[in-house]
Parts: sequence; C-alpha cells; structure tokens
Amino acid sequence: MRPFLRGLEVFAGELPDFDPSTAPDTPAELFVRWLRHAARAGVREPHAMTVSTVDAQGDPAARVLILKDVDQNGWRFASDAHGEKGRHLAEHPYAALTFYWSALARQVRVRGPVVREDPERAAADFLARSPGARAETLLGRQSRPLADLAERDRAVARALALLAREPERVAPGWTLHAVRPETVEFWQGDATRRHTRLRYVRTPEGWRTELLWP
Repeated sequence: MRPFLRGLEVFAGELPDFDPSTAPDTPAELFVRWLRHAARAGVREPHAMTVSTVDAQGDPAARVLILKDVDQNGWRFASDAHGEKGRHLAEHPYAALTFYWSALARQVRVRGPVVREDPERAAADFLARSPGARAETLLGRQSRPLADLAERDRAVARALALLAREPERVAPGWTLHAVRPETVEFWQGDATRRHTRLRYVRTPEGWRTELLWP
C-alpha cells in the first residue's frame, strides 16, 4: 500500500489565502467566515466534524457528527446520553472537534470542556430532526449489538408509528452539548508545505493568538 498512498495527490488545485494578521478577535468569528466560505466553495457537508472523546480509562474514540450551532458560548452537538458519546462525556466532560475541508486544505481544531445545554434547547433540537432520525433515537439502542437488519427495520417502523401518534415525543436521553473551547487552531495548507497555523488560546482576559510552526 505504501506506493499507492504516496502516489495520492494532496493540496491540489487553487487554495485560498490566509493572512493571520486579518483574523478577528475571537475564534468563533473566524470559524463562521471559514465555514461560510467552505459552503460557497461547494464543500459537501462542511458542518460535519470529528468528535473525539475518552472513556473512564482514558481510551479515545472518534466519530463524525453534525455541528448544530456555534457562537461565543461554544460549539454545539447532540447525542443520546445512553450511547457511547454520552457515557464518555458523563465520565470525562472534555472533547476535541476537528473540521477538515480537503478542497480548501483547511482544518479547524477545537478543544475544551463540555457542558450540557438546558433541556428545553435539547428538546427543540430533537423535534427539529427528521422523523427517521427521531425514530432511531427513540429506540435507545445506539452502539448495542444488532442481530440483523430486519430487526432494526421492525424496531424503527414501530418507533415511526409511535411518532405518528405522538409527534411531540422527545427521547428522554437526548442531550445538547456545548464545547467551551480553551484552544481553537486554524490550519491553512499549502502545496509547498508552507502551512499557516494560527491558534487562539483562552485567557482570563480574553483570547490571545499565536502562530505555530507547520
């Protein structure tokens, strides 16, 4: 595989410029700029991110989720409290988020403690999901062993029928999480490997920025 992997092209095409001296005072502002740029550039699912957590023993796990919201108070995502993510965050409420937009050679890394949003916001997020997504969550079986796909389909059909009767039903374990970042790094790739890295670091006085070596 090594020759095959070495032969794959990276940092192809015209890449955007990034001048750190023009960065705004807060990382949320710069992230929104980059996210909107990615969407305009045609990046598919630019709000998809890798969420990394650790369990009680410190063993890591990562999966891709959809960003629900971002503002000065944090980056938000949702999960079932009884699933792997929920259990990890109950044991160790800290997470890392990674966004990568390969067409732009841009990466954003967010790290910080995780807090639960209020139940009303979590309920509103759940009810905004598609019927299929709500039905799957109502099962409360995420990450458990599954005998076969037919068993899944029967269970989802029953959950959909329940939602048809009770459209306002909310899964009891549905939780909206907010990552309160301690650091946020913006990485702009370059074909000649002159990558630009800008990191925001939270301090008692606010955000400070620093450049990092590639």
